Amino acid sequence: MFFVYGYGGTGKTHLYKTMSATLRSKGDIVLNVASSGIVALLLEGERTAHIRFAIPINVVEDSMCHIVADSDLADLIRKANLIIWDEAPMINMHCYEAFDKTLRDICRTDSSVASNKVFGGKVVLFGGDFRQILPVITNGSRQDVVNAT
Repeated sequence: MFFVYGYGGTGKTHLYKTMSATLRSKGDIVLNVASSGIVALLLEGERTAHIRFAIPINVVEDSMCHIVADSDLADLIRKANLIIWDEAPMINMHCYEAFDKTLRDICRTDSSVASNKVFGGKVVLFGGDFRQILPVITNGSRQDVVNAT
């Protein structure tokens, strides 16, 4: 797991595009997701994280993504060499927890220890700027927002 931090305009999107193109030119699978629909338009094949990983809209502490282990989506995720998640700071921490639990579940095999590895052992690159957009917590205090990140 990696995190690319940078102010707006520092080249994060250029880095993601370069990494995606390089890996795809070698036949690798790269999944690009973003925390919002507008940002999802910036990279090739990018979707919102909620759509790509079937993250529940009303996510809570014990939520999991709605991905069946023997589905085409689960197979695509297992085959992915890199997952890039843009504007990561703007989403609630329970989304990451649901994503982690789901990846541990679908990447597990009989001879694998993926269920013990963060994000099922997948390489995940998060990126964004914590100063730009934080998660929206309806009627939340500053402490509630901090606790959600």
